[in-house]
Amino acid sequence: MKKRKLVVFLPAHNEERNIGQVIERIPREMGRNWTVEVLVIDDGSADGTVEEALRAGADHVVSFKENRGLGAAVREGLAGCVRLGADIGLMIDADNEYPAEEIPEVIAPIREGRADYTMGSRFKGTIRGMKLHRRLGNICFTMLQAILLRRMIWDGQSGMRGFSREAMDCADIIHDYNYAQVLTLNLVRQGFVMEEVPITYQVRVHGQSFIKFRKYVGNVLPAIWREMRRPAAERERVPRAAVPQAAYAATPAGSAPQGESKQRYG
Repeated sequence: MKKRKLVVFLPAHNEERNIGQVIERIPREMGRNWTVEVLVIDDGSADGTVEEALRAGADHVVSFKENRGLGAAVREGLAGCVRLGADIGLMIDADNEYPAEEIPEVIAPIREGRADYTMGSRFKGTIRGMKLHRRLGNICFTMLQAILLRRMIWDGQSGMRGFSREAMDCADIIHDYNYAQVLTLNLVRQGFVMEEVPITYQVRVHGQSFIKFRKYVGNVLPAIWREMRRPAAERERVPRAAVPQAAYAATPAGSAPQGESKQRYG
């Protein structure tokens, strides 16, 4: 039986003090019919992020020449997973806040055919160390997504998400600054099934978040507006269990940036 592949990808900008710990925590055993590979998207880091990632066991690295933004890095991560032939992709932040050892639980709904897109939910699980203003910001942006999609969402800003092959192929991130809200709106509006999985969360020890309130709001709200204004893509639902393995051959992702990054696959 041909093995299936999980690719765990980490968008990273100046995370040399954290990224190695995240990679070392990633489970490499998912069952005898699965392989696991780690892909790092280096978003123009000026420190030793790439060196630390490779030292910790990263299998593939894509390096942007300059910082392009988290949305651009996640877009390239999804495209990289497709190029590497992933059956499932899992994104996790490189700041060591999210529980890499809980990756099997986060992708379980996709493996079992219940969902196309999963989010590790901090607010359904355990949160340690998050400041009040961060909690309030997360709640407000999550409520906005819930209202727009007319469904319950617990944690719309999670930095740990799983994707089926079809979801990675179809995902369209409309801006480079961030991805969290527009990606969920985009996939759910296309008809992909989303499920949230409780996780444990611990605020980072080293470094600091790139998020600054005014800049975040000034970039995210217009992007949400643009996403909701455009028609949702039409797609025909095919149960994942009924899709033959041959359908998962690696193909280039049309939205992947060209000529702007240095790639090392393998």
